[in-house]
Formats: sequence, C-alpha cells, structure tokens
Amino acid sequence: MNSIANITLKPTAVELFSGGGGLAQGLRDAGVIPVAAVELDRYAASIFAANHPDVELFRKDVRDVSGQELLAASASGRVDILAACPPCQGFSTLTTKYHRSDYKADPRNFLVGEVGRITRELQPAALMLENVPGLAGRGRPLLDALISDLEDDGYLVNWSVLQVADYGVPQTRRRLVLLAGKGFSIPMPDPTHSQHGRDGLPQWRTLRDALTINSQPVRIDEAMANGGFHTADWHIIRKLGKDNLERLRHALPGKSRGMLPKTLRPECHRDRDHGFVNTYGRMVWDQPSSTITAGCLSPSKGRFGHPDELRTISLREAALLQTFPASYKFVGDKIDAACSVIGNALPCLFAETIARRVVRSIDRARPWVNADI
Repeated sequence: MNSIANITLKPTAVELFSGGGGLAQGLRDAGVIPVAAVELDRYAASIFAANHPDVELFRKDVRDVSGQELLAASASGRVDILAACPPCQGFSTLTTKYHRSDYKADPRNFLVGEVGRITRELQPAALMLENVPGLAGRGRPLLDALISDLEDDGYLVNWSVLQVADYGVPQTRRRLVLLAGKGFSIPMPDPTHSQHGRDGLPQWRTLRDALTINSQPVRIDEAMANGGFHTADWHIIRKLGKDNLERLRHALPGKSRGMLPKTLRPECHRDRDHGFVNTYGRMVWDQPSSTITAGCLSPSKGRFGHPDELRTISLREAALLQTFPASYKFVGDKIDAACSVIGNALPCLFAETIARRVVRSIDRARPWVNADI
C-alpha cells in the first residue's frame, strides 16, 4: 500500500497487463505516478518489481482483480489514468500463419473486455490502451464492444494506428492506440519525427542513435560460467551454430533472406521468397530497426543480425531499441523469458509521449483534478 507521503499533485495511474514495466517507465517519465499494476506472468512481474518497487503489484489474473482493490492502492483515493496493454498474440500478423483467423480461437483476446470492466469500476479520468493493429481487423468485434461500453459510460473515444518511429523510437513498429476521456476528448499526439524529415521534423532515429554500447557482448554460456547475466549487464548473445553463422556472413544489411545462396537457406525457405523475408537478415545502421520481438536473439526469427559483426543484437541492445533506460534491471537466468518481456513491451518513449498527451488533456478538461489534494 502506498503511504500518505506519496500523495503529490502529480496524476496517478493504474496499469493492467503491466509486463516488465515499459509502460510504467513511460508513465513515470511523463510525470505520472503508477500506484498499482496487474501482471500474471511471474517472470515479467519480477522485472517490474525490480524496477518499480514503490508500485503495488497484483501478481494475479486480471479477471480476479476488482477496481476497488486497485483504487485502494492510491494514497490520494483516486486514479486519474487507467493504462492497459492486453495480450495481443491472437490479433498479431506474426501469428496469423499459426492461428485460426477467428478471434474466438484465443481466449486471451477476451481480456480486452476486462479493460472495460475495470474502467467502469474505477471511473478514471482517462483510459489509454495499446494493442496491435489487428485489434481493428480480426479483433474488430472486441474493439467495437469496448468502445460501446466506454461511450455508454460517458467516455469520448479516439483510436488510431500509429507508427512508433514517428515518435522518436529507433524502431519501426505499428501500434493501435485508444484514448478515452470521461466527458472530454483526447486527441492523438502529433508526430515528433518523420521518415524523410518532412514538415520540418527530424528524421526517424536510427540504429546508430540507439546502440551506444562500446563493449563487446558476452555469449550466454560464458556469462553463466562467470556468475550470471548480470555480470555482463545483460549485454549477452546466443552462441550461433555453424549454419546460422554462415547465413549472417552472407547476409547484406537491410536485404531479405532471398539474397542468401540457396544452399544456405533452410529447406523450408529454399524455393520461397515470400513470407517472413526478414529472417536471417542484418539491420542497417542508418535506419530504425525492424520490430523487436521475443525472438530478438535468434536470426531465424527476424532481422536481428548486427550490421557489421557476426552476431545478433544483444539483449541489452534490444532493450535500448525498445527505449528502456540503459540502467533498466533484468533479473534471473531465463533468457527466453527476458526476450519475451522486451519484445512484448510498449516502447518506453512511445508510452511517455502518449501519457503526456493524456495528462495535458486531463489538465485542460479538469483543472481541479490535481488541485487541493
């Protein structure tokens, strides 16, 4: 429980599906105080707790949490912002090949409805929700149902699909953002960057801007032999097999796997130049990275090859591309779980930009909200 000393004039927030804390970091950087968070996955929750120890963390299924419990975590007795990033695997284009197109096939998709329930119970001044663009495609019935519930409860809703590179993130990643104000509208934030420097904006930030680590990464097996991943500050990479090393050796930055000699392609890709063409690819120094996913240390999972060196990006470098602070803590020895936390995160800088827009809209619509607490 937060103490009375934590009552400030700053707006407060509750998070659902908080993951490892990328959204919480963005909220903090925007001047918002996260007071409570809900996360079921134990490993993600452990990373959240290591970086946000002052937030009351509910390590349980969101369906088992009430708005009253979450409200009790706020020392001010109110919640200004409800922020949520529901699981999106069932809507993602990355999983279309492996899942039925029917959104009902994945029970996690219905967790979007829990956002509406807790909004109704908490009655925050604003809701900010993020998901993959597929929520407006295969998941459209669920999006429409959420919007209808919010509007019935007096919220004005805006949503759009945004490119995070337009907001200073050194990565291309499209995300659906929904913003709802209780009795007032919250517009989408204006872009801060553009792909070609149009409209007087700076160009998209690039891989070169983000990967500022000067030391060489450490192989996972070597880090474990020397005391754990923390001894290398999580600047760690997988040991690649001979075939993958040869594929990266022949890969050209920014080019598809179709540039590889057929003898080096896996059999399933040997005569196919379509599908996931970024696999076994190298990134480009003067462009944003491709979307960081849970497979960010595996060349077979995407364009994660270093532009120059015979390796993938490291876990710490993946976190930097997701705009986590360089000091952000990761814990334990579960490399796949750590990659999932990073790949599933909302980029911190993007979350900060959205949160700043929400706070400004609250202040304009309700100037008394943060006064005379």
